[in-house]
Amino acid sequence: MIFAVTPLYAGLLGLFLVVLSLLVVRLRFRFRVGLGDGGQAALTRAIRVQGNFAEHVPLALLLIFAVEGLGYAAWIVHALGAALVAARLAHAQGLGRSEGESPGRFLGTVTTFSVLIVASGLCLFAAFPRG
Repeated sequence: MIFAVTPLYAGLLGLFLVVLSLLVVRLRFRFRVGLGDGGQAALTRAIRVQGNFAEHVPLALLLIFAVEGLGYAAWIVHALGAALVAARLAHAQGLGRSEGESPGRFLGTVTTFSVLIVASGLCLFAAFPRG
């Protein structure tokens, strides 16, 4: 089986993680902090944006990969992948600018959880024989 859709989103999200990581590195140099956040709020937020991404994206991508492998329509896989990319962009923008509540953070969280729930549901649905 050839996976044609998931690699697109894996590639985009992989590059996005590199960007988030470079933002953390840049702030570490600016504030001269080798480990932790040095009490710098901007560095704390950048670390959490990167960490939250790393906590949610791998499983979401794995589930999307499984959905594609199970033979669901390409538009479903694209919808899940595009929603995940949009969610992570919104979340990074929202949390990156404010440690409090923000529309981007809320939308990113809700959309990420929705991708996880829908992809998990599709995998479970396919796991049980019908008929």
